[in-house]
Amino acid sequence: LARLTLTVPLLAFFVSIMDYATFSWTRDRLQIIPIMWDQKENYASNGFALAFALNVPMAHVPAPAGYSDKAIAAIERSDVKASVPAEKPDIIIVMSESFWDPTELPGVTITPDPIPNVRALRSGHVFSPEFGGMTANVEFEALTGFSNAFLPAGSIPYQQYVRAPVPSMATFLKSQGYETRAIHPGTSWFWNRTPVYADFGFDDFKSEENMPYLEKRGPLTSDAAMTDEIIREADATDDPFFYFAVSLQNHGPYEPNRYYNPTHKVQAPTSQWAKDSLLSFTEGASDADKSLERLIEWAKNRRRPTVIAFFGDHLPPLGPVYVETGFLRDNVAPRKEPPDQMLLHHRTPLIVWSNRTGPVADMGTVSPAFLPYHVLTTAGISHPYYTGFLGQMRERYSVVDRNLLLTPTGEDTPDWARKKQIDPAIRDFRLLQYDMMFGKRRAAPDFFPETVNKRVPHTS
Repeated sequence: LARLTLTVPLLAFFVSIMDYATFSWTRDRLQIIPIMWDQKENYASNGFALAFALNVPMAHVPAPAGYSDKAIAAIERSDVKASVPAEKPDIIIVMSESFWDPTELPGVTITPDPIPNVRALRSGHVFSPEFGGMTANVEFEALTGFSNAFLPAGSIPYQQYVRAPVPSMATFLKSQGYETRAIHPGTSWFWNRTPVYADFGFDDFKSEENMPYLEKRGPLTSDAAMTDEIIREADATDDPFFYFAVSLQNHGPYEPNRYYNPTHKVQAPTSQWAKDSLLSFTEGASDADKSLERLIEWAKNRRRPTVIAFFGDHLPPLGPVYVETGFLRDNVAPRKEPPDQMLLHHRTPLIVWSNRTGPVADMGTVSPAFLPYHVLTTAGISHPYYTGFLGQMRERYSVVDRNLLLTPTGEDTPDWARKKQIDPAIRDFRLLQYDMMFGKRRAAPDFFPETVNKRVPHTS
């Protein structure tokens, strides 16, 4: 009985702190800060027991019901084969930090328009699985074509699951003779990117440590400098290339007076602090918009076919701005809302553009997992999974998120993740992802032929 009396409170304590994706009164009072973007610091700051407790819920990914060699063999194979055009298009994807349209805030007027280029070229929206942070989870979907919806809530694949080669667009394009490079003007350890990018098949990762000095705007490396670096490296590359760039300038928090020379005016029914904070974000969004314009103008003058994708990873962490404008009741979006509110609180602008055909139109709102399909299709490239399987999925669904399953016509399946009977297409999506990340990789020869000779990942 004495042991039970001691054990039950301890279990309750650990349970109360483990779900770091939601507010915890216990964590708040004890000033426990989950540092999930840097596990070394997480263990150093919180100690082994607490850091371990924070990671326990994500430690094991169980096999989906029915997972077997037979189930993998039964997944429908399309007749799409891996192919690239004779003149291989260069591909640049820019994931712009917290890029979003601030004019969506109710009662807010901003002059001049901070994002005129994005507004003119917009193909649709990305439905971010995150809000205000957790960039790595959006990257994971955009590069692999897999979904966070099939992983434990609160997990971060970059930290917990990528420990050996995982197929990605980089893996495939590298097999087709592309130079594959990730670019981020921040530190390479953040989100464990160095080993993850290597496991994703990138030849190289250009970060703050091995880039030339890039000018800052405000406290962080400017989008303009990062764009110039992309262009410089592209102009020096003879082989076809795939660049994946993650910007840094408009990372929060958005302190007032971040820039000494603001070029916009904000009118908002808020406190002066919130208005000034919004102005700081707006200036950063405008700089990102101008940098996209520069990248596209450069690409227009290239002889080689070039595809550019640009999107925001998540809405910015604007805190009081959301509450004071009535955009949100609290500082963060609820996990579950009606579909129209989920879209409002999770969608960021998306552009997919080619210097041969211009912007792709009418894409609607799509999960990051579908970006490989849209980008490669625009480039005239085909692949059994990225354009074959994902192409079939895209015909059925536009958003696959643990809290929202949406068809291209806007029909939602409420609480789909809790249902015992799910659409066979979603079941197959989950099975393929599990098989390639944690299982036996039985699907590799048909869906990811470029990975057949790669090292098999650890099983769960």
